[in-house]
Amino acid sequence: MNKPKFLFGDIVVVNGIQIGVILKTWSNKIFEYEIYNRMTNRIEEYVECDVERYRVRHKYLNEEELEYQNL
Repeated sequence: MNKPKFLFGDIVVVNGIQIGVILKTWSNKIFEYEIYNRMTNRIEEYVECDVERYRVRHKYLNEEELEYQNL
């Protein structure tokens, strides 16, 4: 079985620019995650292809950082 790309506590980007934290990981053929989305103040579910690793710390992403995020 493959390992998940993200684990509990990982900081991630969802919906392009929103920052979240992984709360729960499970697999139903593909990995799915419960993520606390800081910008919406909600716990939301995402599949792995909709989640990106957050590479810039301590602030929201501006346009330049968004470009770096996608490298």
